[in-house]
Amino acid sequence: MDPQGGSKGSCYYSILGVRRDASISDIRTAYRKLALKWHPDRWTRSPDLSGEAKKRFQQIQEAYSVLSDQGKRRMYDVGFYDPFEEEDEAFCNFMGEMLDLMNNVGSEPDSMEDLQKMFVEICGQDAMSFAADEDQTASKRARVASPNTGGAKNSSFRR
Repeated sequence: MDPQGGSKGSCYYSILGVRRDASISDIRTAYRKLALKWHPDRWTRSPDLSGEAKKRFQQIQEAYSVLSDQGKRRMYDVGFYDPFEEEDEAFCNFMGEMLDLMNNVGSEPDSMEDLQKMFVEICGQDAMSFAADEDQTASKRARVASPNTGGAKNSSFRR
């Protein structure tokens, strides 16, 4: 598979003859036109070209199956789609969300409050308990530190 995708070394967009920014309806129209042209049943009278027609038809179907599915297309466009791997819907969803986040990154940095809200959204209640555990740990550190200083004072009183 080349970096542009396609299990046969061809770009799915070029197989269908559409641009990268083509709409779903453009992709569907191109697919229908090419599928009719290269359907193996139309080439049975010509055994020389029958094998070629079958190969082209399979490429057209593969390209359409990827480009007509928004999740697969998004993965394909960034180079993460592998037609030889089983589909992992959770991974596709995760990568799709990550790509959306990367595309929506603004030039302005988020405030600390925005970052905390995002952290809570991602981690849910675990984030709140994590923050509470941190506060308890900090107070424990303070208690542990005070006997040492108190211990130093006590040793000075013993003299």
